[in-house]
Amino acid sequence: MTQRRRVVLLDLVGSTAVIGGALLFQYAGGLQPCELCLIERWPYYVSIPLLLLALASGLRRAMTAAILAMVLLLFLAGSAVAFYHVGVEQHWFAGPAACTSPATAAHTLEALKAQLMNQQPVRCDVVQWSLVGVSLAGWNLIASLALAGLSLSALRARGGRRRR
Repeated sequence: MTQRRRVVLLDLVGSTAVIGGALLFQYAGGLQPCELCLIERWPYYVSIPLLLLALASGLRRAMTAAILAMVLLLFLAGSAVAFYHVGVEQHWFAGPAACTSPATAAHTLEALKAQLMNQQPVRCDVVQWSLVGVSLAGWNLIASLALAGLSLSALRARGGRRRR
């Protein structure tokens, strides 16, 4: 198996595992995603069909390189969103107003009602689940960076072979 095929398959398996895990946590575990969690899924939703296209194309060199470059950019974007989400959870950054705790207290019953009606049921700034102190957003950051690194290494290795 060539390195190119191995990386495409590993990226595909990794992307599918991340999305499968997220959906399993949501539907089997009852862990509802917040607004940022849903945004973090998009790079995987886009990368999976692209990686399948690379496999279906017979892994043609130029097409696979282009797809790996697009997937690399998707994983880097996903890493940025996951880092932002971790920052929101840790209160390093202000999160989206719709899914973070209110900055000001309501002074009237009408203001409290309006605040509650405009807020998502699942807050982005609260860690719902963690493993060894790392939230799901943190694990997504790790997965996105690992998949980006894998894609980058394949692109660099391919580029190095062409120059020889």
